[in-house]
Amino acid sequence: MNSKLHTQTKVVRTQIPRTEAGEHSAPLYLTSSFLFESAEEMADAFADRNDHLIYSRFDNPNFTEFTDKICAMEGAEAGHATASGMAAVFSTFAALCKAGDHILSCRSIFGSTHTVFTKILPKWNIETSYVDGPDVKSWSDSVKPNTKMLYIETPTNPGLEIIDLQLVGELCAKHNLILVVDNCFASPYLQQPAKFGADLIIHSATKFIDGQGRTVGGAVVGRADLIKEIRTFCRSTGPALSPFNAWLLSKSMETLAVRMDRHCASALALAEKLEANSQIEKVIYPFLSSHPGYATAKKQMSQGGALVAFIIKGGIDAGRKFLNNLKLSTLTANLGDSRTIVSHPASTTHAKLSEQERLSVGILPGMIRVSVGLEHIEDIIVDIEQALEFSMKRG
Repeated sequence: MNSKLHTQTKVVRTQIPRTEAGEHSAPLYLTSSFLFESAEEMADAFADRNDHLIYSRFDNPNFTEFTDKICAMEGAEAGHATASGMAAVFSTFAALCKAGDHILSCRSIFGSTHTVFTKILPKWNIETSYVDGPDVKSWSDSVKPNTKMLYIETPTNPGLEIIDLQLVGELCAKHNLILVVDNCFASPYLQQPAKFGADLIIHSATKFIDGQGRTVGGAVVGRADLIKEIRTFCRSTGPALSPFNAWLLSKSMETLAVRMDRHCASALALAEKLEANSQIEKVIYPFLSSHPGYATAKKQMSQGGALVAFIIKGGIDAGRKFLNNLKLSTLTANLGDSRTIVSHPASTTHAKLSEQERLSVGILPGMIRVSVGLEHIEDIIVDIEQALEFSMKRG
C-alpha cells in the first residue's frame, strides 16, 4: 500500500487477500481449523517454520485484518486480538510478568483491572504499587529494582485524569520498563501512545472501536517481540476472539474516525454547557481549559474524547434521582456506543473499591459519567438538563 496515504485511508483500505470469488468486503472465515497440502507443511507450521494458519484459537484471517487496522492507526509493529478488553489486559500481565516482578500503575484505573492487580496477580507473587497519575515526577521514587512494567490509562477511568505520555515514556526508557497504555477512552484515532514511547497499547474494542454496542472484543498492539510472547500465551490459554466478532470490529474500524469526530464535538459542547449550570459542582473534560491536564491533553490528543464527567450537587441521592429521570440517555454497563450512556461509577464500575479508594481517585458520591453518543447534541443537552432540574427539585 502507498506509504504516502493518510492513516485513515490505510485503515479503510487494509484488507486480507480476496478469494477467487472476488468479494469486495472480506469474507467470514467460520472455520475451526485450516488444511495442509502435506505432512511436511503441517510439521513446519507447528514448528513455526512457516506462517500457515493452523487453528482459529491461534489465528484466523479475520483476526489479521482487524489487528492490522489497529496497528496502522496506532503506528504499532504487531498485534493480537482477544475475546475482550480484559482478556487483553490480563494476557499482557500473565505473558510478560513472573513471580517476584513488580508493576507500577496509575491509581485511577478500570475496576476490573484493579481486581486483577489486588486479587489475582498476588496469587503468583506479582506485586502492584499505585501512584497518582498526573504527578509523573514522583513516579521515579516508586520504581523498585524488581519493577518490570508501568501501566497507565489516559484519560483515566472514570475521572478523566490526563497523564503525560512523554514524561512517562522517558521514565520507562531510563529504567528499562515496559510501558503499557490502556488507550480505550481515547481510541487509536485520537491518541497514539507509541509516538511517546509506549511498548504496548491495549484496547477494549467493545467500546469505541465497535461503536454500536453489538459485540465484545479486545486487542493489544505494540512491539513485535512482546506481542510474540503475548500471542504464545493466548495460543495456549485460549482467550480467542471469534472470527465473526473480528469481522464486525474490522468493519467498525473503517468508520471510527467519522464517529469519533461527532462524539468529540458533541462531548465538548455538552461539557461547555454544563460548566455554566449552577446545579453542578464541577465538570471534567480534557479539552476544557479548566481541566488541570488541559495543556497535556492538547499535546497528546487530537480531540478531547467522548467522555464527560461531572459532580452533581446533593451527593449520591441526587445522583440516583438524576439517573432515574433521564428520558433519552441509557443506563447500561458500557460506553462508546452510538447512543448516549450515563453511569454512576461509585455504585457500578468502581463499586468494589472501598470508599477511601474511590475518593483517592476523585470518584465522589455525586460523580456522573456520560459517554456522549451520536444523537443530535441539542437533544442530549435537553435530556441532561431536565434530569438535573428534577434531581434538584425533588432533592
